[in-house]
Amino acid sequence: MRRTALIAIVTFLPAPVLAQDEAPPPIIVTGRGLPLPPGTPAYGSVIIPRERLTSVASGRLESVLADVAGFQQFRRSDSRSANPSAQGATLRALGGNASSRTLVLLDGVPMADPFFGYIPFSAIVPERLAGVRVTRGGGLGAFGAGAVAGTIELESALRADLPTVSANAAYGSRDSTELSGTVTPDLGQGYVSISGRWDRGDGFYTSPKSQRTIADVPARYDGWSTNIRAVAPVSDTVEIQARALIFNDDRTLRFRGADSHSEGQDASIRLIARGEWQVDALAYVQARNFSNIVISSTSFKKTLDQRNTPSTGIGGKIEVRPPLGADHVMRLGVDTRIASGDMFEDAYNATSGAVTARRHAFGRQSTTGLFLEDDWTPAALASKLVLTGGVRADRWTITDGQFEIRNAGGALTSDTLYPDRDGWKFSGRAGALFRASDAIALRAAGYTGFRLPTLNELYRPFAVFPVTTQANAALGLEKLKGVEIGADLTPLAGVTLGATAFYNRLGNAVANVTLGTNLRQRQNVDAIVAKGIELTASVRSGRWSLLGSYAYSHATVKAPGKAFDGLVPAQSPRHAASAKVAWEPVERASLSTTVRYVSRQYEDDLQTDVLPGAITVDAFAQLPIGAHAAIVGRAENIFDKAVVTRNVGGSIDLGTPRTLWIGVRFEG
Repeated sequence: MRRTALIAIVTFLPAPVLAQDEAPPPIIVTGRGLPLPPGTPAYGSVIIPRERLTSVASGRLESVLADVAGFQQFRRSDSRSANPSAQGATLRALGGNASSRTLVLLDGVPMADPFFGYIPFSAIVPERLAGVRVTRGGGLGAFGAGAVAGTIELESALRADLPTVSANAAYGSRDSTELSGTVTPDLGQGYVSISGRWDRGDGFYTSPKSQRTIADVPARYDGWSTNIRAVAPVSDTVEIQARALIFNDDRTLRFRGADSHSEGQDASIRLIARGEWQVDALAYVQARNFSNIVISSTSFKKTLDQRNTPSTGIGGKIEVRPPLGADHVMRLGVDTRIASGDMFEDAYNATSGAVTARRHAFGRQSTTGLFLEDDWTPAALASKLVLTGGVRADRWTITDGQFEIRNAGGALTSDTLYPDRDGWKFSGRAGALFRASDAIALRAAGYTGFRLPTLNELYRPFAVFPVTTQANAALGLEKLKGVEIGADLTPLAGVTLGATAFYNRLGNAVANVTLGTNLRQRQNVDAIVAKGIELTASVRSGRWSLLGSYAYSHATVKAPGKAFDGLVPAQSPRHAASAKVAWEPVERASLSTTVRYVSRQYEDDLQTDVLPGAITVDAFAQLPIGAHAAIVGRAENIFDKAVVTRNVGGSIDLGTPRTLWIGVRFEG
């Protein structure tokens, strides 16, 4: 399948045809999507430029996204020491479980795992990207179903960003190694970019020294990914973009034998037309798999082997922008996403090691939406006012749900078929952007949205010692309502400031609800209400720059009659801040320091287990040697702060300790 995906990318590339009797018009291949509509700033966003993506101390995308205060995963661990299924992306303290409430797009393609809903961060290499746009708050437009906390748009690096050949090699603490390379030759009037990355490390002990046992081992990791992206013109206004991604990720979590494995093969093809009628047409397929072994913390034997979780995601969209004159930019279209997946797992007796049950779950779900949005710039106020609004109508289905249990001999002991469900869901948003002057822009927006529970939430239970969390096939849709107001200021050249106040209500929110000692279940609660303030700052003066972000999120659970009514959602900090100071003394040389703060948060819905607040400091340095090479130094968690990532009844996991890297970078 991997070879087929790569061949398909090249096969679909058209060869340019040149006229015989006249010089062809100039063809410009961009590799981008359609231009952003003029009303985009009305919803506020944070831009992460390429220079930041290539200078992060960890080399990990999730670390870069942490520059945006309010971004979080279910746990504070990164993609070297976290269970992959816990790496959902969320904004605005709308957390509480491991699924993504934020829509993550790479070149317009949704990246969430079809079964779990997590993001394969280890496979998305920052140096392969041109930039990132993070928009907090409900999304709409193409693939808008699921964007209840916001949208993270990743754009692949363009030809201008990529030298013909580049390579990176680094060696770090605990025998960690990292190798990557990219080759980007021109191909006719287009180009192809082929890249690969492999990194591994012996890892660190995630448990405190006082809690280690004879079964504890460092959190080892070993992963690789390859990516090929090709862009070719069809005419002077039409181009085709194709991409294939293959990745493999192995991790060991705390105990010897507690191994997880995830893999994926993704392919997409996209047509962009920039003529009078603008078109963005996209189709993609994703094949993913995951396995995980759970080890008993008392007998140190295998208790669960989640041996196989194959899933498939298929989707696409067609977006059209008709020519309506200078005052309007309208987008109308249709998109669809279909996900299906199986779960095969074997349960073991923690004492004897014998198989006690063999379980299999299966399900499908889909959303197909029609969307219409329009940005209106009144001619009389062309330089000052933009009004934007849109609606979506989604047909959703949850079908073929099944959960069966067999004994050790293979005899069927339980077989549950869940009823099919379907319906329509309507959502919309509206915003306004008013530029009062060259220095002041005011904005306001309101929105609704929804998210289907993932196949994982519906059908797969899981255990993180000593707590077991049950699935719930009856989960309903999450429904968002939100409003926000904000201002963007440019008081001086090189200085931009932003402020946003928001109120979001996520009705029917899926949460991990405590049922008893060491037992939870995924349930819909009445609502999670989050309100707060987000601040951003960017200052550049000469060779110095400063980037800052702060989020105050006052989130509470509304669950009348429940013990957790009025409490803070699990895994949701009230304060988060990030600041980066950078200095570029000469061309291609840089030195930067990043400070991050996350306040106290709670492990569970009842606020019984606390994760203390933490401040970490990272650093990055690059020194050129010759015309094409540079020495790179990186330092994570310089002061070796103990960052608690899990606390269940005093059983603690820790995040990345001090980690130092030295390497070389080549571009030619």
